Amino acid sequence: MRALLDTHVFLWAIGEPEKLSKRAARVIEDETNELLLSAASLWEIALKTQAGKLQVPQGRGFLAEHMARLGVESLPVEAGHVLALLSLPPHHRDPFGRLLVAQCQVENLTILTADAAIRRYAVQAIW
Repeated sequence: MRALLDTHVFLWAIGEPEKLSKRAARVIEDETNELLLSAASLWEIALKTQAGKLQVPQGRGFLAEHMARLGVESLPVEAGHVLALLSLPPHHRDPFGRLLVAQCQVENLTILTADAAIRRYAVQAIW
């Protein structure tokens, strides 16, 4: 399975794994799955950290180390992902969440998320 981790799922996986659902934890632990983290999620983490809304140890190395530990690859944001936003219904107001949905649709990915608004879109979601 190719699975995109929602931003909060990645943060929980590296810092508060008890918050993950059993299904999500199984997907993350299964080494046969290809786990992806959007560059948009890294941007969201950086913005929230700089705004004081999130505490993440400083330095790019921290997030990169945890991505490597979990076997998570970065998914770049492509023009096709952004253009797919134009056809999404307004179920979700968060621009980062909407971009993750668009990436899942374009790349045919499953998303791991606890976000009910994301699960309203035409994407396969696991929680």
